[in-house]
Amino acid sequence: MHAARQETDTMDRATFKQCVSENIVLIGQALKNEFVIPEWRVFCSTIEKIYVEAKSNTDGKVANYIPQLSRYRPNYWGVSVCTVDGQRYSIGDTNVPFCLQSCSKALTYAIACTEKGADHVHKYVGQEPSGRSFNELSLDHNKKPHNPMINAGGILTTAMIEPHLKPADRFDFIMNEYQRMAGGDFIGFSNATYLSEKDTADRNFALSYYMRENKCFPEGASLQETLELYFQLCSIEVTVDSGAVMAATLANGGICPTTGDAILDNDAARNTLSLMHSCGMYDYSGQFAFKIGLPAKSGVGGGILLVVPNVCGIMTWSPPLDELGNSCRGLQFCEGLVSNFNFHNYDNLNYHGNTKKMDPRQRRADLKVQYCRFSTYQHCLHSFQRYTMQGLNMSLSDYDGRTALHLGAAEGHLDVVEFLMKRCKLDPCPRDRWGFTPMDDAVRFNRQEVISFLETYHTPINEKGDEKNEDELRH
Repeated sequence: MHAARQETDTMDRATFKQCVSENIVLIGQALKNEFVIPEWRVFCSTIEKIYVEAKSNTDGKVANYIPQLSRYRPNYWGVSVCTVDGQRYSIGDTNVPFCLQSCSKALTYAIACTEKGADHVHKYVGQEPSGRSFNELSLDHNKKPHNPMINAGGILTTAMIEPHLKPADRFDFIMNEYQRMAGGDFIGFSNATYLSEKDTADRNFALSYYMRENKCFPEGASLQETLELYFQLCSIEVTVDSGAVMAATLANGGICPTTGDAILDNDAARNTLSLMHSCGMYDYSGQFAFKIGLPAKSGVGGGILLVVPNVCGIMTWSPPLDELGNSCRGLQFCEGLVSNFNFHNYDNLNYHGNTKKMDPRQRRADLKVQYCRFSTYQHCLHSFQRYTMQGLNMSLSDYDGRTALHLGAAEGHLDVVEFLMKRCKLDPCPRDRWGFTPMDDAVRFNRQEVISFLETYHTPINEKGDEKNEDELRH
């Protein structure tokens, strides 16, 4: 029995190499703690807190203009996160399928830009927020739909994808691209929702005929086939888990983080995020950009596709909507996210901004070292006093072993050095990776006041334990 266990618990070098070869980069990141969000458990615990707070939100009503949407239970609530290097976290109703609805517009636009290029797509669709309802019968001053994130623009974008194929093949092509963006996770289709979309599509038919009257469609495009494909795309189902991977593919510049598959052109991903940022949240887009500062696309199925560029994709789902068609719990989650993390596009403008916000992209120790380094270079004693009151360990060093005391001595900031020694009672002889102490730095840069002060604390010694002479220090 013991021998059998030994046989199953051991592996030769060649077998081990074969097992890890496909994921060696991911394994290396894990072993070296080099993920984009290194303090993963801390991050996830905050996500859970935001989720729980939003769960008690009972505002809004489930969409009822399509009968199938009205059947979603109002207490459904799920959130999933997928980072650009494949870390994943989900909470709540994560395995319940729901229809993408208007979230599909962003994905379809990204595919169209990859297939045709942005210049071709924007011959037919504008790039400006409309300032009007998502299904309003209107065009811009060039007689084009205002942007791809409203119904008129979504219909025209759909018309551009593989128009030479038969309708069934066009649908299969787009479904396959969605599947690739989701990394092979769940992608389904609700035929009942599709049929309901067709039965309640008077406004979309009116929009399409109005656009055809104004010669908006690409040459040869069939209005009827385009609308049917558009309804089908709105009826594609995802879960919050698969939706988060799709969002992460956009966050990762078009490369699926769980498979490494390059699906979208990098420019197409960038253009999609730009339009999601300005036009993705119906008539709430301006306020969302102001408050949240992140690209997002919502759908009347209750989903919000949220992207933190170069960090992660997030999908939230809760059917009750506000009067503008956005998920009430989803909006509260987005607000909680940027209240806790410095993910807003402009949170990095002011280094001394809201210190209560966390930057999950940095290790906590590294972040504290960064604060100390910045304050030392800026000769900001007040910052050190504040950090000390917050309980910051002032002896932390960076990757080169350099401490705030090293930097203060090298820069000649006597008041900083005095504060660190007298108030923080630091070791006067920390060594960096080259073996230098703060006194060595003060001597090398001829900081006489700092040298005189540090001499009262210690006699510099070399690695052999002998006293260093002046020539050694200068060298």
